[in-house]
Amino acid sequence: MAKPLELEQAPKAREYLFASDFDQTLSFNDSGIILSELLGLQGFQEKVSGLSRINLVQQGGELAYLLLHDPQYRCVRREHLTQAGKRIRLKKNIGLLSEILDQGIDGHRFHFYVISAAPEEVIQAALDNIVPPDHIFGTRFRYDEHSGEIQSIIRVSAGYGKVAVLDELQSKLQISHDRVVYVGDGSSDVHVMLHVNRRDGFTIAVSENALIAPIARRAILSDDTVSVLIPILEEIVGWDPSHIRKFLEFRGVIIQEWDKVRTDRLTIRQGTEETAGNGEVPVA
Repeated sequence: MAKPLELEQAPKAREYLFASDFDQTLSFNDSGIILSELLGLQGFQEKVSGLSRINLVQQGGELAYLLLHDPQYRCVRREHLTQAGKRIRLKKNIGLLSEILDQGIDGHRFHFYVISAAPEEVIQAALDNIVPPDHIFGTRFRYDEHSGEIQSIIRVSAGYGKVAVLDELQSKLQISHDRVVYVGDGSSDVHVMLHVNRRDGFTIAVSENALIAPIARRAILSDDTVSVLIPILEEIVGWDPSHIRKFLEFRGVIIQEWDKVRTDRLTIRQGTEETAGNGEVPVA
């Protein structure tokens, strides 16, 4: 008797962890600036610059420090953070980005998480109905039960704090080091990008920040978050530009301009008389 034909199983999708910063990566604004404007407070940038100069807190953790220690910010309650989050101007198509990553791309599925030093309440309010709250890891506070005042900090997802959250998620999802993608924009992302690169993961910068752009595997500039899919589709999925354009057009997104630019950063100074030559070209 002939053996029944065995159904061929579809190959299992490759699972990836896709983690993104929030401030100026998914948004146009810094959470601290929006919160300060809401409260009518001046000098936020100066305070942050001062903390950075003396290296009192990790890069990105300045707002958390001010909320806990600065007299001007001691009035902040949970509801203020939520209100600030609702005022933040987001970059385009975060919902579409999340949807595409979750559905998977040609056998590659990406688990989308947000890891940021911004207060968790701010991010959750800004990304309400776009990213699930349990996929958001921001700075978490402990509040006084009676007054609502911020009592202490439970966790700050800045600097090495981002590395800790990323490792925790990677362990939970059982995803290997080389299948981690991290997207960020500034100096608070340096530690986590170096960490991901060292383990053969993939890093994407969405700014020309002098500290972050040289570290990232790829850099992409756009006001549309779907743009971060470009390096993923090229480097991980292995598609050419024509395939990428068709894929995005099918999703209702048309790439109007796509300029691939390599930028060399130089600082030139005038030489002294001692270092200047005599006008002759040296011969090897």
